[in-house]
Amino acid sequence: MGYIDIIIDTFRRAFAESGIAVVTVLTVLIMTALLSLYEYAVYRNISHRAFYNRMFNICIAVMPSLIATIILCLQSNIVITLGTIGALAILRFRTAVKDPVDMLYLLWSVHIGITCGTQLYVVAILTSAAVTVLLLVFTNVQIGKKPFVAVIRSASRDQEEEILNAVKSVTKAYRVKSRNYTKTGTDYVIELSVKNPADLTAKLNALNIEKYSVIEYDSEDII
Repeated sequence: MGYIDIIIDTFRRAFAESGIAVVTVLTVLIMTALLSLYEYAVYRNISHRAFYNRMFNICIAVMPSLIATIILCLQSNIVITLGTIGALAILRFRTAVKDPVDMLYLLWSVHIGITCGTQLYVVAILTSAAVTVLLLVFTNVQIGKKPFVAVIRSASRDQEEEILNAVKSVTKAYRVKSRNYTKTGTDYVIELSVKNPADLTAKLNALNIEKYSVIEYDSEDII
């Protein structure tokens, strides 16, 4: 018997049992559903964005059940395995993921589906608990200063040095992004990092400026 025959025989024996017990399917689906609901709740409560994406949350909650049953089928028969791989290879998803954290939840859903499909429930539970702890820590613990954008409208063109001195007094990390000159004055857009925005507003209130706005932003999301 050659090496190719040995490999083929090994695969054949590994997938000899083509049937899947109903109890196994139900157990996998129940465990997957419980962990999916847990992920659904984590996304709903930890996500701090202004507009909650309910449809995305439904997607990451339903997807693990589909993946788990696919994994069960892949374990049952080599013909199904090869057919499934070929079918999934032609799929293309064009939906853009705007928030990098959404990629984490998608990967979490895939992880739940694979681990539950292979009946590694302890791995799925412990990993979900660890991911939740890390999300809570990194989401709620602020390290360093928060990023802000200050939009300042000055009624005078000669007030730039005074405004920048006020900004320098509360932070050294700043950059003037734009200056918009008009007949009546100047508009400034300043990017800065400051721990307490109240210190900045107190300095700006002391100046004779027409109006200003202080906007906090996180990555690409304006808060």
